[in-house]
Amino acid sequence: MEDKYDILAIGRSSIDLYSNDVGSPFPEITSFGAFVGGCPTNISVGTRRLGLRSSVLTAIGDDPVGEFLVKFLNDERVETQYIVKKPGHRTSAVVLGIEPPDKFPLIYYRDNCADIELTIDDVMASPIATSRAVLISGTGLSKEPSRSATLYAAEQAKSMERQVFLDLDFRADQWHDPRAYGINIRSALRNIDIAIGTEEEIKAASLTDVSQVSVEDSQISNPNIEGDMDAAISNILIAGPKALVVKRGSDGADICLKDGKVINAPPFPVEIYNTLGAGDAFASGFIYGILNDWNWQKSARLGNATGAIVVTRHGCANFMPTMPEVNAFIEQRGGL
Repeated sequence: MEDKYDILAIGRSSIDLYSNDVGSPFPEITSFGAFVGGCPTNISVGTRRLGLRSSVLTAIGDDPVGEFLVKFLNDERVETQYIVKKPGHRTSAVVLGIEPPDKFPLIYYRDNCADIELTIDDVMASPIATSRAVLISGTGLSKEPSRSATLYAAEQAKSMERQVFLDLDFRADQWHDPRAYGINIRSALRNIDIAIGTEEEIKAASLTDVSQVSVEDSQISNPNIEGDMDAAISNILIAGPKALVVKRGSDGADICLKDGKVINAPPFPVEIYNTLGAGDAFASGFIYGILNDWNWQKSARLGNATGAIVVTRHGCANFMPTMPEVNAFIEQRGGL
């Protein structure tokens, strides 16, 4: 069967309301811009703008916000026919402040949200069999029925010999207990080829000593999860993936391989405007490289470039770069 898509991204989607008052404390914001967000949705747009054939499996409510999201994706030529409506549930929303260089408060509105209602039946109707690769994310594992649907998608993709990517996507306030995040991530790893995450996400995913984190930490957006990074990386690689990509922001990225080798991809330094969305931009560039048979370092360098471009911009999906933009950015800085 011929592959119809390069990447099927599965999981959350949202309307993102970004502050137009850059630098203002959150209580002083006077207006917001409406954009599209959600880790897998961002990656579907990011990879599409780079030239891949991208599709997305998410869920929306029977509401105007869902229509807003689908229109944007259609305009971007992301395949939307697998997006399902969940009557009685709402399309997700996120509200975000922008106070560069290091303060970007965000609030999730995901009570009764539609995308967490994705089911195994929705996955069965999706184009896993005709997609070269599948991407799942950590937040998709946070609640049922999305948890079982996400695990099933990874299992099916692996059995069909599709490349399976996992964005660790740790959002602590979406879990009843941050320790549950690690338990569920580890249950998925046997079906993952390449995992991508920050140091914090990797430590949270590999957390086996539950005494290190209290239930109260689930109320903190970014709990301080202690632990040895080398041990955390080892724990994840032992569980299944052939590679773990560590996003290090302004320090670039490391690709940690199962044989113990670590490949560093240097960054492209830029002035930070907004870090939100940069990780999904990185994943988009990295996945593009891997699916075009580039080596680890070149793929991650492209990811560093796409991420660097987005940190100079206002938001997530709407601001993903095109390949001509990326090429111009890279050429100005000496190439990959």
